[in-house]
Amino acid sequence: MLRVKLWRSTPFRLAVTFGSMFILAFLMSGFMTYQFLKRELLGSLDRTVSEVYTVVASTYATNDLEDVIGAVDTYARLNGSEERVFSVMDASGKRLAGNVTVPALPFGLSTVEARDIGLQGDARYRVIAGKVGDQVLTVGQSFAETDDLEDIARASFGWSSLLVVVIAVAGGLIVASRAQKRLDRIAQAMNAVSLGNLDVRVPLKGNGDDIDAVSGQINQALERLSVLVETMRQVSSDIAHELKTPLNRLKMIIEDAVSRDDLPEDTSSLLLDAKNESDQINATFEALLRISQIEAGARRVRFSIVDLKDMMHAVQEIYADVADDNGMVLDADFVNVSGPVLGDRELLTQMFVNLVENAINHCPRGTRISLLLTVKANQVTAAVSDNGPGIPADERDKVFRRLYRLDKSRTTPGSGLGLSLVRAIVDLHGGHVVIDDNHPGVAVKITIPIVQA
Repeated sequence: MLRVKLWRSTPFRLAVTFGSMFILAFLMSGFMTYQFLKRELLGSLDRTVSEVYTVVASTYATNDLEDVIGAVDTYARLNGSEERVFSVMDASGKRLAGNVTVPALPFGLSTVEARDIGLQGDARYRVIAGKVGDQVLTVGQSFAETDDLEDIARASFGWSSLLVVVIAVAGGLIVASRAQKRLDRIAQAMNAVSLGNLDVRVPLKGNGDDIDAVSGQINQALERLSVLVETMRQVSSDIAHELKTPLNRLKMIIEDAVSRDDLPEDTSSLLLDAKNESDQINATFEALLRISQIEAGARRVRFSIVDLKDMMHAVQEIYADVADDNGMVLDADFVNVSGPVLGDRELLTQMFVNLVENAINHCPRGTRISLLLTVKANQVTAAVSDNGPGIPADERDKVFRRLYRLDKSRTTPGSGLGLSLVRAIVDLHGGHVVIDDNHPGVAVKITIPIVQA
């Protein structure tokens, strides 16, 4: 059965798609939130610096320059340069007060590095500069607190992103795995149907979702198909049963007529032909009845452990002389191979007999027919091959149909049911049969599960 790998399945790809979209949306939302937070922190810092600048500058409006210088020095002593910076510079660039020497800066708000104002380290400061009389007043505050908050925000966003990714991936895998398991059950049911088991049904979860709806429709279709097939099978069986008795009576009448000595030679010949045709019709109906019986599963009660090697060996011994009489060779290759299976000995033997007889009846003189048995991966494969004319590739599936015959086989005896019977027997044993090219000729390969020790 074909099993789709999880990462190639539709539920997994949908989970990846929507999970990726969710993660992308979260990352974009987080990035926008971070940018908004960063802008708000900068705005808050600007307001703080501007308020301090306004307080210091207002001192000049009500007092003289000495009072401003005194106020600035007081602020500078109370606030270390690591947190806030103050400076009053005269027109010549000389510092009159403060804790830093600030170079000429554009008036208004700006950002400077610590080294730009004569400090050590890599700190940044948000400063505001402006005219206070003839002097330049500069007030600034470190970004340290703002940077700490941004670091916390980035770390929180990073861990949150990791958590979201883990949850999205795990959730996607769980959802995809559950959906895929339900799809696998549908595939398993369809595989069983393809092998001839029309009694299988797709299990329903009962939650009324779309997969349940599809499963319900499949079950309805299978129920209808099962009824139709069973009806057709029963009709075929009934017809065969109803015709079997009159056909047997007809055969007996013809045989009785053929046995008479007072018939003209031409009449006797015609009656003999009629008897042969009657035998062929009887054989056809017997085969149809047997196929119906096999497909109904009635022969499973006769299952036992049998070895395909023993059956193939017996068939090879019996038909080797028949093949030789027809100018053919029947050989076998199953030395040191054992193929124990659970099955019906009579039916499995009949299966190999049909295949060998088909090869003998439809191949020319000089053909080599081979029986091969191999065991691999808990399965036994039996092959009946020949180097005869073969079967066209487009006809290989059709030959398993009931009463189907190739054009070149219509002149030879047979009912077109031999391979139909083979397939019915293989299906009964839970195996499968294929016809491959043997270059030249064909190889009919039958695979059946072996019995576990």
